[in-house]
Amino acid sequence: MSFAGPNFVIAIIALSMGAWVITTWMRVKHGYPVTDDNGNTVHRTDPDAGRKIDLLSSENEKLVGRISRLEERIAVLERIATDPATRTAREIDALR
Repeated sequence: MSFAGPNFVIAIIALSMGAWVITTWMRVKHGYPVTDDNGNTVHRTDPDAGRKIDLLSSENEKLVGRISRLEERIAVLERIATDPATRTAREIDALR
């Protein structure tokens, strides 16, 4: 096998280009930023990105409120379960 022929040079070029394609694909697949030839980050823009962020923010606020209400209810249930029966009965009678 001769390393001086043009086939060897073509094989090296093909392997390097294939490695570049595979590396770029893996970066995109796993969410890493893609860079151009100069090392600058290529930004992908989504026309609906602002709307999606607003929807996720409002959903996040709703979920945070729901979680806080559930935590309050769980605290009340834990207090009822761990308090002595006489004190719980006395508090219920005081509410009547």
